[in-house]
Amino acid sequence: MVLTVSYISWVIDKLAIKHLGSMMNGLQSLTQWNQAFGSPAGGKLGLLNSIQNIGTLCAYPFAPYMSDGMGRRFSIAFGASVMVVATVIQTASNSVQMFIGARFLIGFGQTFAASAAPLLVHEVAYPSHRSQASSMYVSLWFLGSIVAAWSTYGTFTIQNSWAWRIPSALQGVSSLIQVLLIRFVPESPRWLVSKGKEEHALQVLAYYHANGNAQDPLVQYELEEIKAAIAFDREVAGNVGWLSLIKTPGNRKRLRLAIAIVVFSQWSGNGLIAYYLNKVLIAIGITNPKTQLLLNGALNTYNFFVTITAGFNSTRVGRRPLLLTSCTGMVVFWTAQTICFSIHQSTGSIAAGNAVVAFIFLFYTSYNIAFPPLLASYPIEIFPYPLRAKGFMVANFMMTLSLIFNQYVNPIALEALQWKYYLVYIAWLCFELVFCYLFIVETKNRTLEETAAIFDGEEGMAQIHDKAAAHAGLTHRISTEEKDMKSDFAVAMTD
Repeated sequence: MVLTVSYISWVIDKLAIKHLGSMMNGLQSLTQWNQAFGSPAGGKLGLLNSIQNIGTLCAYPFAPYMSDGMGRRFSIAFGASVMVVATVIQTASNSVQMFIGARFLIGFGQTFAASAAPLLVHEVAYPSHRSQASSMYVSLWFLGSIVAAWSTYGTFTIQNSWAWRIPSALQGVSSLIQVLLIRFVPESPRWLVSKGKEEHALQVLAYYHANGNAQDPLVQYELEEIKAAIAFDREVAGNVGWLSLIKTPGNRKRLRLAIAIVVFSQWSGNGLIAYYLNKVLIAIGITNPKTQLLLNGALNTYNFFVTITAGFNSTRVGRRPLLLTSCTGMVVFWTAQTICFSIHQSTGSIAAGNAVVAFIFLFYTSYNIAFPPLLASYPIEIFPYPLRAKGFMVANFMMTLSLIFNQYVNPIALEALQWKYYLVYIAWLCFELVFCYLFIVETKNRTLEETAAIFDGEEGMAQIHDKAAAHAGLTHRISTEEKDMKSDFAVAMTD
């Protein structure tokens, strides 16, 4: 696949979001930041971390209407612009109240960009690249984490407030670049068709999927499939408001799975490490700030390479095997962390404390092979177009609630319970494993429209294919295998 400005802009979107969320982990190890804001702990520290997601939560009622009404590109540009302004305020903060207010505004803008970007990735990407593109989008969270982690490590020796102001200012760079690049990104062909701009949608599909050939059979089929899917979904749903998400058994199943995936992605114990690694390290005897920052940078760099590898290979393995393998590994390695943590606190064993660090890396290996690649792609895959933005928004809303709970409760619970708090996550991880085994639906090797139709029965899928094939002038229905072969052939021709 040729790397275009479109993909660069989407990469920057995820880099900005993860940098914004991960910077706090590094700042907690900076003496300069602690001195500036009174060494926050417990509930105050929880508020400083969670306020960004509270801002995110407040924007959710508005984001899908902007994305569906004004377009994916406009929503991304608006959100990135708000984040740039908020970052300036945060960098200039001279009080904890100002810092908290800026982080709230960052979260508010983040929602508009983060809700529209994965939809745009999924709806513009070449069919055979779609799953990888969406998987890579979420996997690049850790690229932002790397910037945040190593920037705080690099400014550690600065003996004034710029030790924390520089990492804060760097957050705005990626959002500013995104504002400048977004005008070069194509609008979603599915959004264009939904607004009656079929000719424009055809041009986008032709340019990105067939070297500008609007008469290419694949392009014609894609356009007609989009049109048929949108018409069919509107015919079946009748009403694409929020209640449509729970009106039918198929939609309720979609919603349940989407919510489960995003909640599991935050409540698997990773939130404790991602936002309070320094508190965990202090509890196991690693108190040197420089060592803490070094481990934070090393962990995020390691996570980046694991998630990138997982993103490239996500299409080779089904969703169920990935999730079941991931959940099993997390249960094993989180249990090992808990045992070593308890041994260290009971005996003061340095070896047990170091073993906790090793098992953190192994735990993240298990987590990264499934949840980052599937976090955006799976919820988007299972919703039909009219419900896609709203369904994804509800999933993000629930993920944000999970984050707020984790970010606020984790430091309080860890301080009060120490290693015993880890037992709560062992029980929850076991529940995740059982849920994934019983309910996850396999979506491998299906188009967006085919995947959505699984939940509404084979009749719905057949109707979409028949309409698309008829309008495209095909005499028989194209099977999934035939489309995959054609996609691979088209890739070879374009390359």
